[in-house]
Amino acid sequence: MGIKVDPTLMKELEIYGLKDAKKCFHCGNCTAVCPLSENKTPFPRKLVKYVQLGLRDKILRSPEPWLCYYCGTCSEKCPRGADPGETMMVMRRYLTAQYDWTGFARRFYTSEKFEIVAIVIVAVLVGLGLLIFNTGNPDWEHARLNSVWPKEKIELADLIMAAVLSFLLLSNAYRCMKFILGDLVGKIPFKYYRAEFKELVVNFLTQKRWAKCEDKMQWFVHLMIMTGYSTAFLLVVGLIRLFQRDEIYPPLHPIRLLGYYSTAAILYGCTYALIGRIRKSKPPYKNSHPTDWMFLILLELTTLTGIFIHFTRLLDLPFATYALYVIHMMVAVPMLVLEVPFAKWAHLAYRPLVLYFLRVKDRYLADQEALEATSPAAEEQAA
Repeated sequence: MGIKVDPTLMKELEIYGLKDAKKCFHCGNCTAVCPLSENKTPFPRKLVKYVQLGLRDKILRSPEPWLCYYCGTCSEKCPRGADPGETMMVMRRYLTAQYDWTGFARRFYTSEKFEIVAIVIVAVLVGLGLLIFNTGNPDWEHARLNSVWPKEKIELADLIMAAVLSFLLLSNAYRCMKFILGDLVGKIPFKYYRAEFKELVVNFLTQKRWAKCEDKMQWFVHLMIMTGYSTAFLLVVGLIRLFQRDEIYPPLHPIRLLGYYSTAAILYGCTYALIGRIRKSKPPYKNSHPTDWMFLILLELTTLTGIFIHFTRLLDLPFATYALYVIHMMVAVPMLVLEVPFAKWAHLAYRPLVLYFLRVKDRYLADQEALEATSPAAEEQAA
């Protein structure tokens, strides 16, 4: 099969943030210094070459962009200033858009105006919905959220939103799997997926490969944001009946401790990343895409408004609590329904998934090779 060369690829990738890939003259230094690059999956040099040659199909089938955690070592050591780490980041944005069958991800990454307008529209709809759909009988003497928006109805809305998000993420994840596994999709027995599932969970929860990078701080910050967000998602979607209570839990109650951890982890991680991007203190923070800023800002605002609600509830201030709750939801819901499946948060799913698919593929192919080696035909040939 011939190799298709697309001369327009590099120009297209500039919309996703590509800047300095033309400077690369393939010395291989970036691949040599990367602690995560392996013989089977070398990067970043290979991906930079694909970009320069316009090999779109090879990029679509490449797992390497998801194996890079952008510690920035390659960019710091590049003698040409080609910033290969940022090129890998561009590849992840591009692949996220290609996996998404709705086209929203591409619009998000290629149009800052579209992203802002979409978030504003969803925020306004959420605000209007909360103002229209309520009990009509708020408690103005005490701060009781359930007197305005009963947790049972919020839970129903959460479950609907979770179902929509799950459908979008799973359908896009399937497209990702088709690109990574190619012709093996449908051929690999389910037992291989089951056998490697533990690795998927471990990589999602720990991002352990990132710990191999030189800059351990980037791994820790990412881990704080990821675990803090995942904990918050669990509380507000899966455990909303326990979380949205008018009675204040004692300080050491497990639900309250989970809320405190989530708040502290997100606030620390987002603040560190925002300050880093403002100061451009590290290679990963020197070239920020608008979606990077939007993701961090929405997450920070969601956390801060959640903190304010907690204090107004403790102070028993009804009007302030209800008003802040509307604002909080106007920030949190757009982040969930837009950023999670279509933009920055999708990385949380694709990274561990690609590692998972690769392990499944390697295990299956190893078993196939072993079977072929012990087949009668192979034994006769050896004899």
